[in-house]
Order: sequence, then structure tokens, then C-alpha cells
Amino acid sequence: MSAITVPDPIRQVQYPDSDGQPMSDNTVQFTWISILKWSAESYFRDDPNVFVAGDHLIYPVEGRPDIRQAPDVYVAFGPRKGDRGSYKVWEEGGIFPQVVFEVWSPNNRQQRMEDKREFYEIYGAEEYYIVYPEFPAFVEGWRRDSGKLIRVLEMDGFTSPRLGFRFVLAQGELTVFGLDGRQLRSPTEIAAERDVAEKRAARLAAKLRELGVDPEGV
Repeated sequence: MSAITVPDPIRQVQYPDSDGQPMSDNTVQFTWISILKWSAESYFRDDPNVFVAGDHLIYPVEGRPDIRQAPDVYVAFGPRKGDRGSYKVWEEGGIFPQVVFEVWSPNNRQQRMEDKREFYEIYGAEEYYIVYPEFPAFVEGWRRDSGKLIRVLEMDGFTSPRLGFRFVLAQGELTVFGLDGRQLRSPTEIAAERDVAEKRAARLAAKLRELGVDPEGV
């Protein structure tokens, strides 16, 4: 008589890769989401154990697909880089993303942001930031202390312990500086700077050739 195999209910649970919600409500919000995600990826590109994602569902509890959030940007230290349909904490060594960013848009509600903060607090985030990009721009931050996410009272000049990103507020503008002390920029801004540098280098090379100097040998 053959044994009867009883299906494992947990293994049959479906974890959708999308919550059906739009990634952003306007171009300003999307720009900030993109800059934060791209910058974090860039700064930690050589570390195989830092995973960065944007608008990506996190499932903290196995067997409970109803418990989830999709932060605008998050950074997880420990899990390996690589594509994922969603982030299942129990498949990532039990590591909940340590740093979470939400970018405010006109369609957000303060209570929803508070609900998200409580979610990140319960399941293990170490740092939580809400970026308000519209003028006058500012940022709110929380850090984990004794099991709670405690508000950072002064964000002007504050540096993220995990990321090394520094927030500066001046004249209604928010500026974020990376690990190298340079302002976080969009790929378009970086490309423009590169173009300027390449043109300057080309002019210098041409001048050296006029002087009879091989620029490759300098």
C-alpha cells in the first residue's frame, strides 16, 4: 500500500510579484526614487552581498502573502545580488532590508506612512526615511534603538549609519551626499559631467599635440 503524500500548505502559497499599485505618482517622485536606488546600487556595486531594489514587494512571514510592503527603495546588507520576483525574508537568511526609503507624493496620506513605519519597525528595518521632494523639500528619519524605530530629531547633516548618505537641508532644498562626499545625481547629470570632462580632455590632448607632446605618454 503506497503512502499518501499530504501537500505542504506553506509551499503551495502564492506570493505575487506585484501589488498592482503604480510605482510613482509624478515625475518628481520618480526622479527621487530613481536617484536613491541608482546611487545605492552604484556605491555598493562591488559588494556582492548588498541587494538594492525599488518598488519591490517584501514578504516577511512565510505562509502569509497578505503581510507585505513594497518600499520605494530598500537596501539589504547580507543577501546576494541577483534578480528576484519578490523579497522573501525567510529565503534571505532571515534578513529584513536594513534601510528603507519612501518618497512622498500628493496621493500619499500621513496615516499610510505611519502604517508603513510600524510595519518596518515590527519586521526589522534599522533605518526608515521619508523624502518630501516638493518645495520646501525635507526628509524625516528613524533609527532602530532598543527594538523601536526612533525619530531622528535633526536630519540636517545627519548621516545614515548603514549607507553613509548625508542629508543636507538649505533654503527649502534637500541635498543628499554619498559615501565619496559628492551629491547624489541622476544618470543624466552624471553623463553630462562625463561629456564635459571628455571634451576638456580632448582639448588638452589637442594642445599637447600642437606642442609636439604625445598625450598618451604623459
